[in-house]
Amino acid sequence: MTPASLSALLPLLPAALMLAALPRRGGAGERPAWRRLHWLGAAALTSALAHLGLQLAATPAHQATLPPGLGTTLPGAWVAVLVQLLGVVIAGFSSRYLQGEPGQPRYVAALAGVLAAVHVLLLADHWLLLIAAWAAVGVALQQLLCFYTDRPWALLAAHKKRLADRLADALLLVAAALAWADVGSGSLPALWRHLEAGAPSAALQASAVCLALAVVLRTALLPVHGWMTQVMEAPTPVSALLHAGVVNLGGFVLIRFAPLLEAAPVARGLLVALGLATALLASLVMLTRVSIKVRLAWSTIAQMGFMVMECGLGLYTLALLHLIGHSLYKAHAFLAASTAVDETRLRALRAPPRPSLASLAMAPAGAGALIAALVAAAPVAAWPWWWSGVLALAWAPLLWMPTSSQAGAAGAVRRAGAGGLMIAALTLAALLGHALPFGLSDAPHAAAGPLVLGGLTGLYLCLALLQVRPQALAGWRRWSYAGFYIDEFVTRASLRLWPTRWTATAAQ
Repeated sequence: MTPASLSALLPLLPAALMLAALPRRGGAGERPAWRRLHWLGAAALTSALAHLGLQLAATPAHQATLPPGLGTTLPGAWVAVLVQLLGVVIAGFSSRYLQGEPGQPRYVAALAGVLAAVHVLLLADHWLLLIAAWAAVGVALQQLLCFYTDRPWALLAAHKKRLADRLADALLLVAAALAWADVGSGSLPALWRHLEAGAPSAALQASAVCLALAVVLRTALLPVHGWMTQVMEAPTPVSALLHAGVVNLGGFVLIRFAPLLEAAPVARGLLVALGLATALLASLVMLTRVSIKVRLAWSTIAQMGFMVMECGLGLYTLALLHLIGHSLYKAHAFLAASTAVDETRLRALRAPPRPSLASLAMAPAGAGALIAALVAAAPVAAWPWWWSGVLALAWAPLLWMPTSSQAGAAGAVRRAGAGGLMIAALTLAALLGHALPFGLSDAPHAAAGPLVLGGLTGLYLCLALLQVRPQALAGWRRWSYAGFYIDEFVTRASLRLWPTRWTATAAQ
């Protein structure tokens, strides 16, 4: 086999192997279905790694030649490895988690279908194939979300997600039609060449806005975030797959359409505004929740807000690093949720530490000093240092980790110092990650910088106050716990727009 034919075959193998892992009708049973998924999943991961290696080493003269509508990109190769790695780990966990449960072949089929559709999406080089693959991801995931068909909240969440997905599909079709009419082709490379040739038309600007709104719907940003917090009724590995993999696809699609977004300031401003608002509100709501899985769900909503905001700012490398890091973290967090429950119960048996007066003073002061330094340095610093400052703001809560009342001022200072060192280390790691070969070119949106820094300043000062003085915002706690009642209005509107019999189904 020649290197050219090998480079053309490897990108297609993960999707083909996951399709081959689908259980056959009337198969031998549950254990053979799991065994088949494990072996083929490992083979798909190996092929994805080999493809990434070839992409990193390839020259323009040796690029893979794929069938029409498909194409390879370096970011897609990175995400394919990530997705397949998560798929292998989640499949292994699921086979143990679901022991004794009925319907396991159906679960295996849906999991393999999700992974196959994601791999096709990562290779999509045409509007129609991308839309079809993303819709297929949602259809397959629907079977996993409704694995327990007698749980009403799971059925309601799946119904709301289905409605959001269909609206997103409609917006994507409108975006594709507008771009196709202007460019004369549905090919994405043809769109990139058209954008390079001159200023974008009003149709392409509108196409970018429709694309941005579709991604907002797919990534569970406000106000359509409710289904994300209600899918906790699904099996835990399904939550890991959703939060660590599927919902992050919106970030990849925005990165894929970076040339279109760079030519559409209205779409970028929309992404920054909605992403920042989602990050602010979801972070506040997360602090009021007790359930570990629900807190993780609100954390995912906040992180999706950050990722969309980063894409709107033109920080595509940061967004891809965020996507990879968030996926790995959330997969571990959900799959280790039972351990977290045990640790929480043990902590509840001990007297909870009370923040000292020193920590009350150190938290806002430390966060304010960090923010002031970043704001002062932002206009003159090189762009990578500027966005690393945004990251440092995101990690500012490390400055006010709780200390016991007996620790005193010295303990608070030591804890703040340790938090500062952790922030510095994480920021340095982000800068090193920025040097990895992702094949991306950032396009900073400098005009939105003050808005983002101002919003993050307010967010993390509020978080600092809530961490050390929960009673300070007692009047807002009820509203925050209820998610500011946004989802209630959206749920009622959804059921009026598309009625469902989820309550009757659950009662049977």
